[in-house]
Amino acid sequence: MLNYDRRQRKPSFLALCGGLLAAASVALSAYAAHGMSDAHAQSNLQTAALYAFGHGLALAALTAGTVRTMGRIALALLLLGTLLFSGSLVLNALAGISTQAAPVGGVMLILGWAVWAIDAVRR
Repeated sequence: MLNYDRRQRKPSFLALCGGLLAAASVALSAYAAHGMSDAHAQSNLQTAALYAFGHGLALAALTAGTVRTMGRIALALLLLGTLLFSGSLVLNALAGISTQAAPVGGVMLILGWAVWAIDAVRR
């Protein structure tokens, strides 16, 4: 059984990152909608915001009940994958930097969810 008593839980770096990703995604989405006129850059920012929000929410929600090493590795892969995938799209939209890291981030996201699924059936 999960224990959600706040006094007995430790601070969580992954949950913190999840919350920050979700917050940043709202700002990115707003900027894409109101501050970006280039359609391609706007699309990249919206895609980055979508992935950052979804995976930020997942990190914030799943971290509290994750105590096994395999689950923590899965969540770390989700964090790193999101940073690489969304970060690459944001850097492309704002600074014209190549999206070369996006496929690596995407693969890490896929692996993170696959590891999460494997850990879920091994519990």
